[in-house]
Amino acid sequence: MTEELEQILSQLTQPDNAIIQQATAQLKQAFKDPAIIPGLCAVMSGSQNPQIRQSAAVMLRLRVKKHWKKISPNDRESLKAVVLQAFMQETEHTVQHSLSQLCAVMVKHETPDRWPALLQLLNQSTKSSNPHDRQVGLLLLNKVIESNPEPFKPHYCQLLQLLRSVLEDHNNPTALYYCILTLTAITAFIGTEEMHLMRSILPNLIVALKCLIKADQNQASEAMEVFNELMESEVSIIVPHVADVVRFFLEVSSDTNLSDSLRVKALSCVTFLIKLKSKTVLKQKLLSPILQAIFPVLTAAPPPGEQDPEDEEDDSGDGTDNESPKHCAAQIIDTMALHMPPEKLFQQLMPLTQTCLASENPYQRKGGLMCLAVLAEGCADHIRTKMLKSVLQTVCQSLSDSSQVVRSAGLFALGQFSEHLQPEVSTYCSELMPLLLGYLSSLNQAKVGHVTKAFYALENFMENLGAGIEPYLPTLMETMLSALNNTDNLKIKELAVSAIGAIANAAKELLVPYFTPVIESLKGFLTTTTEEMRSLQTQSLDTLSVLARTIGKDVFSPLAAECVQLGLNLTDTIDDPDLRRCTYSLYSAVSIVTPDCLTPHLTAITTVMLYALKSSEGVTAHLEEDKTFVLLDDDDDENEEKEVFLEDDKGTDIHDVAGFSVENAYIDEKEDACEALGEIAFNAGVAFQPFLESSFQQVYEMRDFPHEDVRRAAFGAMGQFCRAQHKVWKENPTEANHQALLKLLDIVVPCFLETVRREPERHVVMGVLESMNSVIKSCKEEVFKNPSRLKEISHAIRDVLKKKTPCQDSGGDEADDEDQQAEYDAMLQEFAGEGIPLVAASVPADNFFPFLNDLLPFIMNKAKSSCTVADRSFSVGTIAEILHALMSVSGGRGAAGRLSNRLLPVLVAGAKDSDPEVRNNSVFGLGCLAQAAGPIVVSDYPMMLSVFSNLLSKESDLRVIDNLCAALCRMIMSNVDAVPLEQVLPALVARLPLKEDQEENNTVFSCLAMLYTHSPALVVNLMKPIVAASSHVLGNKDVDKESQNISVALMQKFAQNHSAEFQAAVTSLPAEQRDSLSAAITAS
Repeated sequence: MTEELEQILSQLTQPDNAIIQQATAQLKQAFKDPAIIPGLCAVMSGSQNPQIRQSAAVMLRLRVKKHWKKISPNDRESLKAVVLQAFMQETEHTVQHSLSQLCAVMVKHETPDRWPALLQLLNQSTKSSNPHDRQVGLLLLNKVIESNPEPFKPHYCQLLQLLRSVLEDHNNPTALYYCILTLTAITAFIGTEEMHLMRSILPNLIVALKCLIKADQNQASEAMEVFNELMESEVSIIVPHVADVVRFFLEVSSDTNLSDSLRVKALSCVTFLIKLKSKTVLKQKLLSPILQAIFPVLTAAPPPGEQDPEDEEDDSGDGTDNESPKHCAAQIIDTMALHMPPEKLFQQLMPLTQTCLASENPYQRKGGLMCLAVLAEGCADHIRTKMLKSVLQTVCQSLSDSSQVVRSAGLFALGQFSEHLQPEVSTYCSELMPLLLGYLSSLNQAKVGHVTKAFYALENFMENLGAGIEPYLPTLMETMLSALNNTDNLKIKELAVSAIGAIANAAKELLVPYFTPVIESLKGFLTTTTEEMRSLQTQSLDTLSVLARTIGKDVFSPLAAECVQLGLNLTDTIDDPDLRRCTYSLYSAVSIVTPDCLTPHLTAITTVMLYALKSSEGVTAHLEEDKTFVLLDDDDDENEEKEVFLEDDKGTDIHDVAGFSVENAYIDEKEDACEALGEIAFNAGVAFQPFLESSFQQVYEMRDFPHEDVRRAAFGAMGQFCRAQHKVWKENPTEANHQALLKLLDIVVPCFLETVRREPERHVVMGVLESMNSVIKSCKEEVFKNPSRLKEISHAIRDVLKKKTPCQDSGGDEADDEDQQAEYDAMLQEFAGEGIPLVAASVPADNFFPFLNDLLPFIMNKAKSSCTVADRSFSVGTIAEILHALMSVSGGRGAAGRLSNRLLPVLVAGAKDSDPEVRNNSVFGLGCLAQAAGPIVVSDYPMMLSVFSNLLSKESDLRVIDNLCAALCRMIMSNVDAVPLEQVLPALVARLPLKEDQEENNTVFSCLAMLYTHSPALVVNLMKPIVAASSHVLGNKDVDKESQNISVALMQKFAQNHSAEFQAAVTSLPAEQRDSLSAAITAS
């Protein structure tokens, strides 16, 4: 049989398809003979042709992997002997590689202890005095351990000692390479006793990597993975050596003679370290050396005659200019901005940035702008409050720079600012819009790559303008519609369609006059079937969804059914994850406008989305070796065999896989499917009930998905499902609906809490807290039906406020500089703090009081004058919301009374703050304190009134003035006799109508109605300004119905009881207000 097999295997290597097919058929036949195993063993150890020896080893590996149990015990033992013997006598590296993989698969079935000869061989060869034997031994060790890291755990200490000695073998780079790969494989499984050894190996590891870099940069790049593995699974091993490790990364990344991929690897290690251990980096004073090293990378000019990828004409403009050292250097600054306190970062970073911006060299100027651009997300508050004007000036100047490279970077920076520095950036509308519109006027002559960047900046800027976009609408829409109808360039059309979506987000119903021509243009793109139009088609679907959400029900409803049908037709005919993703978003939008249109199609819609969540499409497993032979072994047995093999195979070969990569489009599709299912479940209500359970189960499965954005979206959808079930129960309060809600909450809330305790990614935890807050807000006391829930939720909030969760880098150092932290770390704490008033509004105050007492110090701590504006505003805002919540729960008055002495000084200090938002929240809080605590704070009224009186006399911020009026009203309603009405009321009425905070109209008019009953003469004296204020409220779309009704009722009383004064007051109004007042009174 040996010769026959050798013959077949040699035919498989022929370049002739017919011969290969014939050989494949013969091989399948041969596999049915039990003698195949000894036969392949003989070929593997005896053939003269290395290619055939390798093929035999691969065939055996496939056979062993799937059918080990069918191989007879004798064949197994002889195979174990033959493979080791073949390995030792083999001289060809490729064959050794395949043999070591065959051993690795056998160890999986046999465990190391049942194969002592293997352990003996590993021991001898790795310690051999012959360098080649050591290399080969380490190759075998690496493959065997990579596939089975856990069974070898008992041998780890011995193994680490061996690897440490190998790392000193600097003249044998191949040995170093396999040694480091083996270290990488066991890092994740290391226990405490090996940690000390591993730490001591680190300096040797750095020296070994330097040797490997000189010998083989590709191998070195792969070996650098050891640092990512160490940081991910056991960062404490690196911490004692962090300065040396960083210095090594910076040496590699600064050496322009090395390959880009190696430098990228080193730079991304720096990024990862900053993300995980920013406090250690700061404490060890590594910020400055890192910046000094990466600025030359960020500002390097490309080789003569070349351009940076993002400046090339065909760049798609979406920033995915795959990894280049320059891109990674910018990413490091981006990561610093997200994970370091802005004060500390800017102190070191701004001098370098300013030098770049002032340089003669365009690439230096570009680097400076890129640096400003990537700071915008992580340090938004810092830039907005301390330096917005100057950075915007810099960016605006760059838009007229002589170099296009610099102008492009300026557009990118402006786009980043527009996205992250709201609302302040929008106040510069009159300076920025003309610049951006100027870019668009030359649409036809400019290069598409550059136009793409102009559109990016324009879109982000317009999207947040709101009604401020109105003066520019005619010009904008004329430009976009003409681009859709007159340009041949598909990319420009796509950009224009996308821009229309951004315009719609700002303009909302102001866009109605343009709706028909826009839809006419989109229709042509939406139904196309050609591949080159796909991107434009996807963008058109996206914009259609935005229009559905923004243009208004009346305008969009007639198209809703047609949109759903369009989506279903597209997913039936085109297999494209991006296109499917946009149909999900379209269904979500329709569910807001007219959920009834979705009902008949919910089966079809949920089927597609659940399939997208289940599907592993787009997930590629990277197998270690040539896949040529995999085809042969797939159907070599009868069908029942196949079933077994499929079952069996699921869990087995995760270690044969060198890694997984998931295409971004499929990740985005899963994320959007989760979001859409949640939104549709909530909007479709009872119609979605038949699909709730299957949707929930599939979304729940995604909570451990490897990609963080999908996890975050899954937690968001779980919250939506709870709210959906609560809504159904409220509309149809049966016991079954109530039980279904409680069952759902019993799965979801513990899942949220567990995630806060375990999840390493900060932005996933933010999503979980946000979702949990929305569930508590909607479902209130139902969340707390389980007696342990209140304690668990309070403790989760406390842990985040104490920075005790895995996604918060506590730096292991308690004497932490409390007042300085990264803005995103502060934001995470804000999400936790927002839960406190929501819990307070959901349970009896006496039950929550001990927990509230425990949580308040963390909130009050952030009101200190040394804290940032964002922290101070959050602190007094949360206190105010807690007091507001206590007004509506049993025992709330007593609880507010007990807290008043602690909270009053904080709120009074806040009312005198330099920042209007802090003053506003504090004033609101003082009003809520008066209302919540009742008589117990009467003794503080004189002091509170004097604070308010001082404020009223000099306050210029309209929102603060509105809140002052409302706070005075709360004081009056709570204790009318404690307020000197003759002085207070005229001053209050003189500030009406409310200008900014329309929600407080309810408070103000409730108070005036109460006073009319209590002291009618006082109110009638002020009738003229009160009637004038009412005329602004009635018929105002920003004022809620309830407030309008209270106001109308008061006006009717005036009309009945004081008709002459009332008529006089009405007559003195401008005609328009007079009419709206009469209309409202008649209507009711």
